[in-house]
Amino acid sequence: MEIDAYINEFLHYLMLERGLSSNTISAYQSDLDKFAFFIKENGLPDLLHLRQEHIREFVYSLNQNNLKKSSIVRNISAIKMFFRYLVTWQYLFSNPAELLESPKIWKYLPDILSIKEVDSFLRVIRSDQAKSIRDRACFELMYATGMRVSEIIKLRLTCLDFKNEFLRCFGKGEKERIIPLCGIAKNVLIEYIQGARTKLLQGSASEYVFVSKYKTMLSRQMIWKLIKHYALLAGINKTVSPHTLRHSFATHLLERGADLRVVQELLGHSNIATTQIYTHLNKKKIKEIHRKFLPRG
Repeated sequence: MEIDAYINEFLHYLMLERGLSSNTISAYQSDLDKFAFFIKENGLPDLLHLRQEHIREFVYSLNQNNLKKSSIVRNISAIKMFFRYLVTWQYLFSNPAELLESPKIWKYLPDILSIKEVDSFLRVIRSDQAKSIRDRACFELMYATGMRVSEIIKLRLTCLDFKNEFLRCFGKGEKERIIPLCGIAKNVLIEYIQGARTKLLQGSASEYVFVSKYKTMLSRQMIWKLIKHYALLAGINKTVSPHTLRHSFATHLLERGADLRVVQELLGHSNIATTQIYTHLNKKKIKEIHRKFLPRG
């Protein structure tokens, strides 16, 4: 078989056997297609005869193309998983990617919004137009729950329980988690659903909470565009993305004493090590905690 056929079979396995999301599978496909192109373009041996040095050549080429270290790590991860699959299913007897190491990268956070900046960001979305009411409800909910953009756009009306103040969220691999829904986010969301959403649908029906003027669910691209637009209006001089609200949500909870395990559950992290990235508090906060809890502080 050609390498493309092995890749397609691997992606099929990820979807059916591992139950990975379509976005995750698309990322694997993108990385492995890049690897396949490199092999063909450079006349390297077919997949069954590749050696470790051939794979290292590909990794070196990524570095030469000034790809971010985080992207290189992701590419290596995809290749290693692909070759493990080939060995498991006995297409290969040895794994040429087994000893492949990822470049060391700093675990860092993108820009975090302060509470004042979050207030400024949400305050600029004040128009009484249906789209503005929708946008404010969307971003209030993203900050109040820490939901990913992929989770927000797929949120259904049936997942909302206003009476008991929680919502059901389906994250990576369609894993379900329960998130509190209360305060300002709840009130703004109710206002949107009872008024602006109906105006946007103009008599049509939709199972999704957030809809566009075309009566379809909002796209990821539209949310990216909107969040950058409102950040500019609010005068925020940081790189702001949908994930910025998620990072800010987690950081603000931990800075106020929330238990790390609770934040892990709210974010839907399978590994607490991922959540621990948010424990890098600023020096002022660390001093405050030290002074408060140390007996002779």
